[in-house]
Order: sequence, then structure tokens, then C-alpha cells
Amino acid sequence: MALEHALLVSLSEQDASGYDLTRRFDKSIGFFHSATHQQIYRVLKRMDEAGWVEVEAIAQDGRPDKKMYRVSDAGRAELTRWIAEPSEPNHLRNELAIKIRAAAHADLPALRREVARHRDGHAARLDVYRLIEKRDFPNPAALSGSSLHQYLVLRGGIRVEEGFTDWCQEVLDALPTGEPATEDTGEPATEDTGEPATEDTGDYAAEATGEYATEGHPQP
Repeated sequence: MALEHALLVSLSEQDASGYDLTRRFDKSIGFFHSATHQQIYRVLKRMDEAGWVEVEAIAQDGRPDKKMYRVSDAGRAELTRWIAEPSEPNHLRNELAIKIRAAAHADLPALRREVARHRDGHAARLDVYRLIEKRDFPNPAALSGSSLHQYLVLRGGIRVEEGFTDWCQEVLDALPTGEPATEDTGEPATEDTGEPATEDTGDYAAEATGEYATEGHPQP
């Protein structure tokens, strides 16, 4: 997707200045398509030259004129053409996944810290999405038009972040800590006297279900 199309989508929802568009990208569209402020202004200039937008200069006291952009007929035609154009399904290309596959060669505590960092990052974004959902779409069943479309995209983001957060936690639950299971006291092994083993009193079982069992499964 070209940045031009993301801007056409945003402008089709509401006319905006270049500054308004940069703020909109920071708060909404930017979750799904990244662009710097400089890129947005450069692309707006190209869109103006291509006839995809109309520009109105609005006078401001003591400041340069404010340029307001709206989608032109040619821009709407391009947006319609682009929406109908087939898009390839995205494939997961994730560097963290490759690192996990190479875990046999890894410093396991360091790898676990990296996975936990990714989990926390996805969880933080998930919290933001859920806050937006609660604030802007309190009654999804009543939505229609652009509001419904925005909500459906937000739901896609929520599903993605839920999936990544859960996956990272699953990895942490499965990966060993890389630390010894029991403390090495340096004492020599007990000599095998040939005597029958003493009765199992259950103490070992209790130990195994206590501290040892939780060592491989730290809390998030």
C-alpha cells in the first residue's frame, strides 16, 4: 500500500490540513501504516500535482495560510480502483520467531528476557486498542458506515495483539530457564553401598511441586 492511499482514506473520512493528518496518523492510522511528518507533506504535494486532492488556502492572523486538503473526483476514482485491486495476504516475517527457532544456541535467560520484552510491548499496545474501543465505540451493534469500518479495523488490531501477547507467554512457559534445577553444593555423591533405597516419604514430591516446579514458569 502506498502512503497516498492511506492519506486518501483519511481525507475521505474528513477534510484536513497537513498538520491534522500528521496528528491523525499518530493517533489512529499510524497504528497500521507508519509515516513521518515529512513523508506526509511530501506525498500531499505529489497528490496535489496528480489532481487527487483539492487544496484550499485559509488565511490566519499573523501566520502563513493554512492549507486544507479534500479528496477530488480523481482521488475518489483512484481510491475506488485501489480498493478493488487484489492485495496479497501478509506473511509472518518476525525476527523474534527466528531467534526462538535457534534457541538451542542461545543464552536462554537473555532470550527469555527478549521474549518477555516483546510480550510486554504487545500487551501495552493491546491496552491502548482496548481503551480506544471502550472510549470511541461503546455500542458496536449500533455502528454503521465509516464508524463501523473503523471499528472493524480496530478489532483486527486487537486480535493481532492478543495473539502475539498470548504466543509470547506460551513461549515463556515452554522455554527452560537455562538455570540448574537444584543447587550444586559441591558435596561428593553418596557412595552406593548396595543397600536398598530408603522409603520415599513424599518430601521429594512436595519439593517438586513447590519451588522447583515454579522455577521454569516465572510469573509475567
